[in-house]
Amino acid sequence: LTSTVFHVSARSVACQALSIFGDHSDVMAVRATGWGLLASNSPQEIMDFTLISQAATLEARVPFVHFFDGFRTSSEVNKVEQLTIGDLRAMIDDDLVMAHRTRGFSPERPFIRGPAPNPDVFFQARETVNPFYDKTPEIVQKAMDKFAGLTGRQYNLFDYIGAPDAERVIVIMGSGAEVAHETVEYLVAQGEKVGLLKVRLYRPFSVKHFVDAMPDTVKVVAALDRTKEPGSAGEPLYQDCITAMVETGRQIKVIGGRYGLSSKEFTPPMVKGIFDEMKKDGPKNHFTVGIQDDVTHTSLDYDPAFNIEGDDVVRAMFYGLGSDGTVGANKNSVKIIGEDTPNYAQGYFQYDSKKAGAVTVSHLRFGPRPIRQTCLITSANFVACHQFMVLEQFDMLENAAQGATFLLNAPFGPNDVWDNIPREVQQQIVDKDLKFYVIDAYRVAKD
Repeated sequence: LTSTVFHVSARSVACQALSIFGDHSDVMAVRATGWGLLASNSPQEIMDFTLISQAATLEARVPFVHFFDGFRTSSEVNKVEQLTIGDLRAMIDDDLVMAHRTRGFSPERPFIRGPAPNPDVFFQARETVNPFYDKTPEIVQKAMDKFAGLTGRQYNLFDYIGAPDAERVIVIMGSGAEVAHETVEYLVAQGEKVGLLKVRLYRPFSVKHFVDAMPDTVKVVAALDRTKEPGSAGEPLYQDCITAMVETGRQIKVIGGRYGLSSKEFTPPMVKGIFDEMKKDGPKNHFTVGIQDDVTHTSLDYDPAFNIEGDDVVRAMFYGLGSDGTVGANKNSVKIIGEDTPNYAQGYFQYDSKKAGAVTVSHLRFGPRPIRQTCLITSANFVACHQFMVLEQFDMLENAAQGATFLLNAPFGPNDVWDNIPREVQQQIVDKDLKFYVIDAYRVAKD
């Protein structure tokens, strides 16, 4: 019952191998501790939920882990509306802060904590936390409502997006919810009866708020977990969904699936593939999406060519080497365009764990609307290669859209460069009708 918040960029727990990248396995490993778990899906939500969780923990006295996806969200550059000092002061109750401070250990206020009781009282005392947890969901919702009054951004414990008469709904939390959000809006516009339920407050899990947020028309729910618990009856969110349906008597079929372990890509085609699976009379349960599981055959099929990105969104990919300045320059570009134009901007930087000297790929998006595509670019209208040698190592034009622009940094002049690039690259430039530009940037920098 000590008010505190840990802000966690969630990453993979080592299993058959160690990975520095992101999923929810570390967060799910702390469910039994009794800490509240609040999920952010985007950089804007990280800023907002930082304040909401702090206000809630002061009143609830339940400690919180406010988590978001490691790398995919923690390393993303995006345009956000910054909170002001006035917002912070309005959300934090000074009386609750003082009450928190007076609970600190002091010889002036003797108090005992952490004794070693026997079986006669331990069980009874353990149950005394119940009222605090029972009140926490409403306290968090109250903080969200107060925040909305200050900023205009309304959050709920569970936020529903999609058709009001949806028959198929995905339940998810973390950055994958942003991909699903944009995909659901696209599919609904095509006449599909689909929806998305974003989980905000995962612990304490409020069955009432969860069920109330679900349309009455829903027939099938797919609960997506970004973790794997070998040997369990199902992953955590899947089991919570089933429990909620059983306890409230809702006759809804629930299937569960795993996605995105260790920052594996989760894309609109995969979201559509899940919705397509849910149409079947016997949809696959305990599935995986985003990999090809040829061992136990859990994978769902999907069409990787499915694309929902608008033509008015600039999608740029930059290939460089670690520590060559490519990432730093692109971060500056995102900030300049985001701050000095009306456009929204997003930057995400794909590394491997070897860091300096390894290939980096920068994925930049710019457009007139908020950018929810928390996945790598697969159809770029601008591709830049900052290191000529990389041209021979990677198929960097694979993701270039028809008619895109290709910029190459090369030690060759415009009359010689064509004869020095690989034959396969020449063919792609011709087949895709690319606009091809070349620059000797190192000579420019030297001069």
